[in-house]
Amino acid sequence: MKNVISAPLKAFSGSIHIPSSKSISNRMLIIRALAGSGATLYNLSDSDDTKVLSESLDTESDVKYVGHAGTAMRFLTAYLSTLPGEVTLTGSQRMKQRPVGPLVDALKQVGARIEYLENEGCPPLRISGGGLTGGSIAIEAGISSQFISALMMIGPVLEGGLRIELKGDVVSASYIEMTLSLMNSCGVGARFDGRTITVPQGTYSMEDFRVESDWSGASYWYQVAALLPRSEITLPNLSQNSLQGDSALVKIFEPLGVRTTFNEEGLILRSQKQELPEQYVYDFTACPDLVQTLAVSLCTLGVPFRFTGTTTLRVKETDRIAALQTELKRVGFVLSADPRGEWLEWDGARCDPEGDPLIRTYHDHRMAMAFAPLAIPLGKISIEDPGVVSKSYPGYWKDLEKAGFGITQA
Repeated sequence: MKNVISAPLKAFSGSIHIPSSKSISNRMLIIRALAGSGATLYNLSDSDDTKVLSESLDTESDVKYVGHAGTAMRFLTAYLSTLPGEVTLTGSQRMKQRPVGPLVDALKQVGARIEYLENEGCPPLRISGGGLTGGSIAIEAGISSQFISALMMIGPVLEGGLRIELKGDVVSASYIEMTLSLMNSCGVGARFDGRTITVPQGTYSMEDFRVESDWSGASYWYQVAALLPRSEITLPNLSQNSLQGDSALVKIFEPLGVRTTFNEEGLILRSQKQELPEQYVYDFTACPDLVQTLAVSLCTLGVPFRFTGTTTLRVKETDRIAALQTELKRVGFVLSADPRGEWLEWDGARCDPEGDPLIRTYHDHRMAMAFAPLAIPLGKISIEDPGVVSKSYPGYWKDLEKAGFGITQA
């Protein structure tokens, strides 16, 4: 199945209710479970990732299947290690290729009993939970901040607490800061000095909590605004003082003519034509989920770019760097990249585009949503496997229709 998206006839002015933050939702689900609390989480994300995690926490089963949900895999690996009993944790074929070894090694340092059932360093896992003790552990910080967040959240329930030493370059530090802030809002006095995280033993104090909207979901509307000058788009429930690192969007899209105004309800995007930069250079270490959106936007606007801080993109839902190179080539743009993923760039090189391009999504929600707005310059674009957006933004296609895009299934 594919969606054929046609361009809107004019700039869009209106309000879009983007999903709640799945990053905050997933962390608060784990904290609530560790607290043994009946507190209500309002405005919880309806993404597949959050549904999978919530169901896994609510269901008593000795086999838990998380599909493509990497966050659920990592957070549950740590959480289940604290509970007595034996559980098998598994996922999709792609999930079985995604590394979890650094997290498992760190958990073993505090007494976890975890076995690899197929390939060393990857799911599925057999977890024999309980018996963990606190203390000091060390973990490589350059693969996934979710490993670190998973460890942080279980720290208070370990005897003596937990001291986490971060080795190497820290990726996505904003997500570590988010975890720290949410933990401390629930009564835990954790500290992070840039290299060491200290989590004291204690008890989470959980109250009802409202989840804010998702800044990564907002990125696709910044993109629409940039490609459709004179648009005015209202996005409720987004805060100027957000915990989410992806709120960097405000500054990232300013050079592309998109201005952000905050009010009591959320924010308003206003776009206009302006002189564009000769080259766009940005370090995405703190917000790698924005790379696809900005890469497609800059190619469309004809702005060469060089991105760094992109190493983690090689081990996401797909190899996002390779996927971007392949799919942008279909529409006439030739990108180059470091084999290790340390940088990604477009120097303006072009090739002949396909006549009626069909964008492959590689089971990656962000590929679908980053490429759909290409309908604006191309007139129309086809997106394979449109249902993949349910991982983070189930209502995306309906929201595009609200903004004037035509969508037909084929």
